[in-house]
Amino acid sequence: MNKDEQARMKESFDALVDYLMDAGLFLEQAVEILEKSMIGRALLSTGANQSEAAKLLGIHRNTLQRKMAGYGIDGRRPRRKPAASAPGRPVRRREA
Repeated sequence: MNKDEQARMKESFDALVDYLMDAGLFLEQAVEILEKSMIGRALLSTGANQSEAAKLLGIHRNTLQRKMAGYGIDGRRPRRKPAASAPGRPVRRREA
């Protein structure tokens, strides 16, 4: 990350801190918002792979799981629905 990107990131972060403070949020609430968002994004970007998400976040997998449980975040991978026949079309069966 170059110096321009760092400066822009610092400005954005400072604006966020100002917004949170003006909204009357306590530090604990702000940390919870940040953690939940980062955990959710990490899980989304890794396809709900908790080990990979923990690596992205720089924390141990057990710590990630504890935080997920504490925040009520479901880390299961979405399941695919079984293939169904097209609506309105009868299912053909082979005759024996």
